[in-house]
Amino acid sequence: MSIADNIKSLKKETANISVKLIAVSKTKPVEDVQAAYNAGQRLFGENMVQELVEKYEQLPKDIEWHLIGHLQSNKVKYIAPFISMIQSVDSLKLLQEINKHAEKSKRVIDCLLQIYIADEETKFGLGFDEAIELLRSAEYADLKHIRIRGLMGIATNTDNEKQIKDEYYELKTFFDGIKQSFFRKESSFDTLSMGMSADYKVAIEQGSNMVRLGSTIFGQRVIKHWKNN
Repeated sequence: MSIADNIKSLKKETANISVKLIAVSKTKPVEDVQAAYNAGQRLFGENMVQELVEKYEQLPKDIEWHLIGHLQSNKVKYIAPFISMIQSVDSLKLLQEINKHAEKSKRVIDCLLQIYIADEETKFGLGFDEAIELLRSAEYADLKHIRIRGLMGIATNTDNEKQIKDEYYELKTFFDGIKQSFFRKESSFDTLSMGMSADYKVAIEQGSNMVRLGSTIFGQRVIKHWKNN
């Protein structure tokens, strides 16, 4: 199936549920992103800052770009003028850096707190206690140019569906608690980003309203050697 056919199929599949599709375009050529755009896709996710900036410069400006990979503080300045959402905020220090460059760009940048839920040491993210501590801190309260829209999580890379289901259930439960405790009066706290091509159906069942899909849309990845992030 073509990229356009894949997008059409996914939109049909999710037509009756409230879930946003992020097309993960990392390592994909501009032509593939344009094909997805031509099929009506407007939300795209990238892992690496340099690749994201290059694509931003070459593609239509009404694309909403999401940074979904680990973000180094010294790279924030390159995406702050245009990024729609940073999904991978895993420290107060990073949030402060985003706030600093958002202020310079006279913007408020939407962010998700990345929560560590996987049974893998290579994954990034805040622990549950760390996220609560961040949201309670005076330093966070001082940040006026970021807006926390919700949480993001990456499940363990495993064939054990029960483990994945449990991890997503735990994150959804935490999301509900955080909303009640810190964002009860803020309708903007509305995004739970969990689920990728291998497990998005399980994620949606567990309450995800944003999924990040690469191979489901673009086909299997062909590695392209971009410069380091």
